Amino acid sequence: MNERDTYAGQMPSAPELGRGVLHQRAAASRFRLRRYPPSPGLAPFVDFYWVVRWDLRGQAAYEQAILPHPNVHLAFEPGRTAIYGVPTRLFLRKIEGLGATLGVRFRPGGFRPFWTGSIARLTDQVVPADRLLGPAGEQARQVIISDPDDAVLVGRAQTLLDSVRPARDPVAEEVAAMVARIVAEPALRQVGQLAADLDTPVRRLQRLFADYVGVSPKWVIRRARLHDAALRAEQAGPVDWAVLAADLGYSDQAHLTRDFTAIIGESPARYAAR
Repeated sequence: MNERDTYAGQMPSAPELGRGVLHQRAAASRFRLRRYPPSPGLAPFVDFYWVVRWDLRGQAAYEQAILPHPNVHLAFEPGRTAIYGVPTRLFLRKIEGLGATLGVRFRPGGFRPFWTGSIARLTDQVVPADRLLGPAGEQARQVIISDPDDAVLVGRAQTLLDSVRPARDPVAEEVAAMVARIVAEPALRQVGQLAADLDTPVRRLQRLFADYVGVSPKWVIRRARLHDAALRAEQAGPVDWAVLAADLGYSDQAHLTRDFTAIIGESPARYAAR
């Protein structure tokens, strides 16, 4: 099984823990994160599986902040199995003692074929996973939180998802490609620009994103640019915030600072200094 590893105690450069994990050097000293690709049959729906393990026995609890992505997650946690819609604010998770969590990150739009309605209804919501998995979800959770072998965890999750796997949805895959384009192209700054590039009306984009992603295309664009800014702040060396603001499509540095502070809770310069 292929994997991308980050081990507790290392001091990683910013990208190793992935976009969205804030204060990465501190995070890497508290927990270990690994990601695993899905099986070919689930690849149209699932982005990757992630396994977090921690051992903080004899230490203080640790609260990790995550800058959200436009993805629905299924998480097998010590206390529950739950479906997490896209959080529009900073996501905080406290860990303590000894534990592990397995998560399934669905592709943007990839959870829609599993669900019975618009993904917008899940935004900022956490719902019990038995609505999707039935009693098998709790049975799997008990194995997942106790087994030390990541392959066993991922295999159990894949078997469960295969048991409820829907038919492929070409619209979901179209939406996933749209989001991937937004993330990959920092010069893409406006919804109208995306609509023109795709030769698609803005109103159609808005409807698709609400139904399949759960948030607006404007939210996805702005959040992708904040991910870019946070990763840049994690890297060593000084940052010219005015230049970065321009590169990310902000009219000036003040607007970048305002957005960054509103979501992350501190200015870009203060975040970089910490």
